[in-house]
Amino acid sequence: MKIGIIGSGNVGGTLGKRWAKAGNTVVFSSRDPQSEEMKKLLSEAGSSASAGSAEQAVKSGEVIVVATPWPATREALQSAGNFNGKVLIDATNPLKSDLSLDAGMTTSGAEQVAGWAAGARVVKAFNTVGNNIMANPKFAEAPASLLYCGDDADAKKTARELISQLGFDAVDVGPLSQARLLEPFAVLWITMAVKYGYGREIAFHFMKR
Repeated sequence: MKIGIIGSGNVGGTLGKRWAKAGNTVVFSSRDPQSEEMKKLLSEAGSSASAGSAEQAVKSGEVIVVATPWPATREALQSAGNFNGKVLIDATNPLKSDLSLDAGMTTSGAEQVAGWAAGARVVKAFNTVGNNIMANPKFAEAPASLLYCGDDADAKKTARELISQLGFDAVDVGPLSQARLLEPFAVLWITMAVKYGYGREIAFHFMKR
């Protein structure tokens, strides 16, 4: 699969490296593709990865992942070119500096992303765990569950395949409006990890009987 990454920091970098090593073709976007940070990322990702502008990442990718800091997301998407028909996985969280959300229960960051990337088939995913869990979702008891949502069935099928490639238990939680719940759920993980003593090596597993 051809994957373009917008936002090549901790989350985008971790996801892109793992998908590249799994045999996908990955283009990381960067304002400076020749930077030392990008050279290091590419050396870790291997020969299936390259770097370019955001427009090049979007143009080359069948699937686009946006993993930018929230304040930069709108500009990054609106300057990245034509998303028409592409699967766009939104891994952002609309967080303020105090870890509260910049979107309430009547809308979500993901729904705003869908408006900024006109024509994209948006799936919300990879926002409810840290990049350390993305690097290794395996626990002794079970793999970490990765919750995702979206309105396009084929786009969700593609996202599920990429989620499963990384070793997660992929759980479809419904339409894109469910991001109104997934984004607060992300705040639960973040605050448990960094404020309330649990540390970052934590994850949730969905069980059913």
